[in-house]
Amino acid sequence: MKLIVWLGNPGKKYENTRHNAGFLALDSFAKREKISWTANKDRNAEIGKWKIKDEDIIICKPLTFMNKSGESVGKIAQFFKIKPEDILVIHDEIDLPSGQIQMKSWGGHAGHNGLRDIIAKLGTNTFSRIRIGVGRPETKEEVVDYVLYPFSKGELQTLADNEQKIWDMIYAFIEK
Repeated sequence: MKLIVWLGNPGKKYENTRHNAGFLALDSFAKREKISWTANKDRNAEIGKWKIKDEDIIICKPLTFMNKSGESVGKIAQFFKIKPEDILVIHDEIDLPSGQIQMKSWGGHAGHNGLRDIIAKLGTNTFSRIRIGVGRPETKEEVVDYVLYPFSKGELQTLADNEQKIWDMIYAFIEK
């Protein structure tokens, strides 16, 4: 069994922000794969189930704010007995130029508070990630405002144009 987690912040206020790149990619993916959601209050997440090539996959959309994402991920991984190596987290990444997508097998949090919390709750950084580049502001002081600012129409189109690349990475993760 595998777990795929899509990071973002809940609520309309954050809907099209850079920090919600994971949620934006998820909406399209869930529609494409006909994944239905169940709210799970115990795990503070919306959970979907997906099966591909005889592999059961839990899809998770944490209902916490980004910096508490590990709360949902840790509880789901523990409940379903999913090893960290079988977890894929899809998130925004300021260290990549806008529109660049990259898969990473493991690593640190690089200042990303959602990843920081997941690492803390799992007790390891050995999960995989798909990093969705959103670019970087000019100064460190601008990071919070930058990631909570809405995507431009062009950036949203670039994200949509990259969906197939994200799907290909998801399938590669499942087949590994």
